[in-house]
Amino acid sequence: MKLKRLTLLVLTILLCNACAEDLSFELNDTNYLVFGHFYGECLGERCIETFKLTDEKLFEDINDNYSGNDLSFIELGADKFEEVKDLALLFPNQLLYDSKSTFGCPDCTDGGGIFIQYADNGTIKSWRMDQDKKHIPSYLHNFVDKINEKIALIND
Repeated sequence: MKLKRLTLLVLTILLCNACAEDLSFELNDTNYLVFGHFYGECLGERCIETFKLTDEKLFEDINDNYSGNDLSFIELGADKFEEVKDLALLFPNQLLYDSKSTFGCPDCTDGGGIFIQYADNGTIKSWRMDQDKKHIPSYLHNFVDKINEKIALIND
């Protein structure tokens, strides 16, 4: 009897998972990733850095707008794209399921923030994250580190 119940439970779980919407992260012609960091109490060009990554190119925002609005991108060289193209592979798919758009209090204590935007066939999702890891979920820690690492590589 226990075996039948266990089998029924496993089949039910498998069927429910098969019917669930499968959100996944993928770059292609219409999907892209925007990533960057921002620091309000900062002077200079590197205080606000925002980049757009597609499946074949990397772009930099020339407006450096703290709000993340009014982005205007110019294409960067293929060498810069090669340095960051794997960032899409590191994107935590769990973020697509999260109902929050802000994690922690980005730049509230002058520690800066991370800006992420993902376009999926015309649907755009955006997130802002605190740089202080104690204020963001653990599943974002590695991704935040990688974003900062990739921005440093681009700026070298």
